[in-house]
Amino acid sequence: MPELPEVEVVRRGLARWVSGRTVDTVEVLHPRAIRRHAAGAADFAARLKGLRIGEARRRGKYLWLPVADGEIRSAVPEGAPAALVPSEGHGLAVLAHLGMSGQLLVQPQDAPDEKHLRVRIRFDDAEDTELRFVDQRTFGGLSLHDTVPGDADDLPDVIAHIARDPLDAAFDDAAFHDALRRRRTTVKRALLDQSLISGVGNIYADEALWRSRLHYERPTAGFTRPRTAELLGHVREVMNAALAVGGTSFDSLYVNVNGESGYFARSLDAYGRAEEPCRRCGTPIRRRPWMNRSSYFCPRCQRPPRPTHGG
Repeated sequence: MPELPEVEVVRRGLARWVSGRTVDTVEVLHPRAIRRHAAGAADFAARLKGLRIGEARRRGKYLWLPVADGEIRSAVPEGAPAALVPSEGHGLAVLAHLGMSGQLLVQPQDAPDEKHLRVRIRFDDAEDTELRFVDQRTFGGLSLHDTVPGDADDLPDVIAHIARDPLDAAFDDAAFHDALRRRRTTVKRALLDQSLISGVGNIYADEALWRSRLHYERPTAGFTRPRTAELLGHVREVMNAALAVGGTSFDSLYVNVNGESGYFARSLDAYGRAEEPCRRCGTPIRRRPWMNRSSYFCPRCQRPPRPTHGG
């Protein structure tokens, strides 16, 4: 599953190649790709035609494209559902779910279609490129949503509950610390709780915990402000390092907007390194099952918490 750095790489590509362009035609080649758009493929295509793509946005792992002039609708094709006009005061945005294998590719219009091409968007300009949504496993998709009224980022209403991510300038470190202590959970669960902090997945959680010398089952109730600040600092370091090289690419299906894989996997300190020596102390890295995933840690640098007794 793509994590925040991977999605941010895609967002930057979209901002460069797609933002500011006007939609000419939309071709839906597989119905599952727009299954989250309840009104169906014809409605999705009709509502986007003639709209201008705004600045690509991201919150955590969620990616969206605001569309301008959301109140304007092209004619709906005969037999298609009636177009749904956005609510009063709302804008519109195309929300992209990349799922396990979704790719947003900017390709020349005459480039051969990918085997798993699901949606094609062409633009009303002289540039000879189009936006393609490719998804082998069809877990991802595109959908059109109202945005939260007055939100500066044109946040789609369906993800309004998602917390800001640690690379967001508006992320509140102090509020995160207070919420962390109140939640009375363990640290890795907290990092993956998108109502607390978004964009941190399994890979980067393990990496940040290794850098912080914290075991994944460490309770958060006893965290001090300096401990929380150190943890957030390492989360940001890991994410920024991944961004610098285009994200982590374990799955050949993950590529950025122009089809280039990331290379951060070569620099991981904990994740995927079971039985390899810890880069700090030489102790073999261990892998443990954790919530239908795996956790990788150094048993010497990241000592497990002492069991508590009593009622």
